[in-house]
Amino acid sequence: MQEEFAIYGGFASVYDRFMDNIPYDAWVKYLWELLEQQGVKEGVVVDLACGTGEVTRRLAEHGYQMIGVDLSEEMLQFAQNKCREDILWIHQDMRKLELHAPVSAMVCICDGMNYICSTEDLERVFARVAQFLEPEGVFIFDMKTDYFYREILGNRTFAENREDASYIWENEYHGEERMNEYLLTVYALEDDEKDLFLRTDELHRQRAYEVAEVEGCLMHQGFCGIEVYEAFTKKKPGIRTERLYFVVKKAKKKREER
Repeated sequence: MQEEFAIYGGFASVYDRFMDNIPYDAWVKYLWELLEQQGVKEGVVVDLACGTGEVTRRLAEHGYQMIGVDLSEEMLQFAQNKCREDILWIHQDMRKLELHAPVSAMVCICDGMNYICSTEDLERVFARVAQFLEPEGVFIFDMKTDYFYREILGNRTFAENREDASYIWENEYHGEERMNEYLLTVYALEDDEKDLFLRTDELHRQRAYEVAEVEGCLMHQGFCGIEVYEAFTKKKPGIRTERLYFVVKKAKKKREER
């Protein structure tokens, strides 16, 4: 797969329909419990790669002041249309994150960090997160694993057909580079009377990382207290873990010398 396509443009219009099988309530309950255990019971929380805001709006219901950040204007538009007016939406690349003030916590789940496809860019993201977290601020993110890409997705084709939309997902995993590519072709109903469907093609790239790689990048950017779990548990990850959760803290601010 070589040709480039913009992602989460045309797909944004049907994203929520095809993701209606994701148990967002359970995912956010787990995320909220992690935040609470880390002492983040209030304050401003940033949802990186927030997509259409399903996680963002649920965290807002837990009392946090939410900011949603995403690279796709189309996804943000759908988020803004269905979420509370007091949520701030920012169109940004998280590698170049800019905020007006430090925040209590940042989160990035639903594979957002897997879209960062080099350790250099991973370091850039972590550096920006560290810059805009308060001292001892919390950062929680998930990542799909090499096992998931290799054994669950592999070089397979997936498809789903609904009355007003359908997709074909052609997946290809390059094990040596741990790089996953999938060409997503979406057909969305454009004109019901004419039975006209609009086709959109998107090429997505995601990378699997070893835990040690991620930990090294985090420590290099000053994060500490790194905990890694098998998703939705407090267990250590195993060889068949499909999704990881990283829970880290920004180091305390050093005392100024007198």
